[in-house]
Amino acid sequence: MTDVQRPPLSKKDYKTDQDVRWCPGCGDYAILNAVQGAFAKLGKLPHETVIVSGIGCSSRFPYYMETFGFHTIHGRAPAIATGVKVGNPALDVWVVTGDGDAMSIGGNHFIHAMRRNVGLKILMFNNRIYGLTKGQYSPTSEQGKVTKSSPLGSVDYPFSPIALALGAGGTFLARSVDVFGAHLEDVVCRASAHTGTAMVEIYQNCNIFNDGAYRSFTDKEVRDERILYLEHGKPLLFGANKDKGIRFDGNFEPQIVTGGELGSAFVWDETAANAAPAMALATMSEADFPVPVGVFRRREKPAFEAGVRGQIAAARQQKKQSLHDLLHAGEIWEVR
Repeated sequence: MTDVQRPPLSKKDYKTDQDVRWCPGCGDYAILNAVQGAFAKLGKLPHETVIVSGIGCSSRFPYYMETFGFHTIHGRAPAIATGVKVGNPALDVWVVTGDGDAMSIGGNHFIHAMRRNVGLKILMFNNRIYGLTKGQYSPTSEQGKVTKSSPLGSVDYPFSPIALALGAGGTFLARSVDVFGAHLEDVVCRASAHTGTAMVEIYQNCNIFNDGAYRSFTDKEVRDERILYLEHGKPLLFGANKDKGIRFDGNFEPQIVTGGELGSAFVWDETAANAAPAMALATMSEADFPVPVGVFRRREKPAFEAGVRGQIAAARQQKKQSLHDLLHAGEIWEVR
C-alpha cells in the first residue's frame, strides 16, 4: 500500500464555521489572517495544534482557528498551555493573549513561562488599552494616557513586553504589527521553528478605544522613516534610502548616525550572548528613535518539557516497589 499524497493546506483549512466577531476595523482580523497564512505555509496539522487563550478581545482567537483550543481564564493561559505541552510534548501549542491579560493579572505566569523555556509560542496582541472592558489604561499604555479609569492621565510607567521577557530569560523574542501582513507571517513562521518559548509582541490597533495608537510610525507615509527592521547579520539602518543608522556607545545607549558615520551602525546579531543591545532597542524612546520590528533575541536552550519528560522516564526505569515498600520508604513514624 502506498501513502496517499495529501494536498497542501490553505488558509481556508484553518477557518472555522464561527462568525468572526470583533469590532469592524479591528486589527485582530489582520492578525488572524496572517496567522492562518503562516500556518498554511508551515503545513500545520489542525489535529496536532492547540491554541490556548485567556480573557480579552484577542482571546476569542481559538473559536476562529480550526485547531484544538482552550478559552481559559484571565492571565492563566500560559499555565494551562504548559500543562498541555508537558502532558503531550508532540502537540504544537500556541498561546494568544493581550497586553492586559499577559502583563497585568497574567504577569507572573508570563515571566515564568519565559524562565522555564516551555515549548510554547505566545502571540501577545498589544493595543495599549483594555478593549474588552471598555477602555481603561493597560500596563503598556503610555504615561499620561487619558482613559475612563485615568481621566487626568495615567501616572504609571508602561511595561515594555520585550524588555520584560528579556529580563525573564526569554529565548525567542520578536515584534511585528497587525498591518505588516507579510512581515507578521514571517515572524510567526520563525517563532514556530523555535524549540522553547517564543514570544511575538504584535502591535494591534483598537479602533474603538485607542484608535491610531501606532499611526505615527505605521502609516505608509511615515513608515520608512520610523520603522527599524531587525535583520540578522545586517547593520541597523532605516529611512527610505537607508541613510540613517543606529549605533551604541560604551554604555549601550543608542545613537542615530548619518552620512560619513553610517559605517559605525551596529550590525545586528539576534543570537548574541549579550542581551544589552536587545534591551537597548526594546527600551528606546519612540519619540526620539525609530521603532524596531523583527527578532530581538534568539537563543537555544533545552525546553522545560524535555526535562520533565526525562525525569519521568528515569523514574520509570527505577526498580519497581510494592505499595507497602513505597509507603514505608524514608522517614516514618507511628502516632500512638
